[in-house]
Amino acid sequence: MPTTRRPLISFLRKPRTGLTKVQELLSLCRALLSERGEVSGARLAKEVIDAYQLLDPSSVEVFLDRLATSFLPEVTPVRQAAELYQRDPSPEHLLQLQEAVESPRQELFRRWNIASGGTDVLIGMRKTLLTTLGDHPERQGIDNDLMHLFRSWFNRGFLVLQRIDWRTPAVILERLIEYEAVHQIQGWDDLRRRLQADRRCYAFFHPALPDEPLIFIEVALTQGMSEKVQPLIDPRAPVSDPATADSAIFYSITNCQKGLRGVSFGNVLIKQVVDDLGREFPRLRTFATLSPIPGFRTWLATVSPKWETFDVATASAKAQQELCALCAQYLLTAKRTKEPLDPVARFHLANGASLERVNWMADPSPAGIQRSFGLMANYSYRPQDVDRNHEAYAGEYRVVASRTIRQMAER
Repeated sequence: MPTTRRPLISFLRKPRTGLTKVQELLSLCRALLSERGEVSGARLAKEVIDAYQLLDPSSVEVFLDRLATSFLPEVTPVRQAAELYQRDPSPEHLLQLQEAVESPRQELFRRWNIASGGTDVLIGMRKTLLTTLGDHPERQGIDNDLMHLFRSWFNRGFLVLQRIDWRTPAVILERLIEYEAVHQIQGWDDLRRRLQADRRCYAFFHPALPDEPLIFIEVALTQGMSEKVQPLIDPRAPVSDPATADSAIFYSITNCQKGLRGVSFGNVLIKQVVDDLGREFPRLRTFATLSPIPGFRTWLATVSPKWETFDVATASAKAQQELCALCAQYLLTAKRTKEPLDPVARFHLANGASLERVNWMADPSPAGIQRSFGLMANYSYRPQDVDRNHEAYAGEYRVVASRTIRQMAER
């Protein structure tokens, strides 16, 4: 029998309290879960999306609270399916158990996603949700359900790699300026320089978000491994012939969608870009990053408070050497449980890179000084070593590092 409901337009004709709006949205969600017709389901999903987007911030908070305790698996069927599988672990009973334990909330979100723009709205919901989990741990189940779906919807098979250049639509170029998180893009002239012949920019896109990059990487084609970032991002830097380059330096990687935090794109992106650049420029022999060290200054303040007032502008040669040695120790030995404490180190080492060098005053910008006294690190991606390095990290959390780094750390 068709589901009877008031159309969304009737909700908009009279003022309602935030609580009433939430109750009406929850009613629409229940109707959507019970809907069977594909066309009517898509129409109802659009009504749900519209109703959610009409909520003010305080009503969104109420809705998340209600969502945390709604659309959950029923205990009795889960218990019965588990007992049945324990007695007879057949494929049929396993399927019954999987169906019993899956949260109806996941199916609700799948049905939200039927509507045009549903993916974007769900990503926005998780972005909001992530800012509240510290104060509302009971909402973790919502996050788990969204992450389960996002990891499926955004797997590599659905991602499209695009090179970004000056001919790319302006709406996407504007997104790069907006999202760049490592080295801020200072307007259109700066962006244009980052897209010229000796530079490359690549991004992953998803068909559901055609104008929204998920992640992008910026590359400089250089001679030799770069030690300083300013020449790479200087809008006035002369353009060199990329055919003469022997190194590709990844100087910025930006995840664009905060609502997709925890969905891994960067490891696949780097490996594919290495492959593409290697085919385009056979002379390239070095693939390396010039990476920030975001946790170093905070860590150093806890182990050696004397550095809190350190002024890099007046640093002696001895102080520079000592600070670089401490940074090497941080990258090699500072841990978060078994993993490196530094998030950038965790990312590159898990991808199979090796820690190559620490560079003094590689980023003298205020942000660089604040992060790590201006120090930056090179991580090398040697295609012949990537798989072995990844296995060493995945199995033992081993930090694969050059002899230079290890000797520096022992000073």
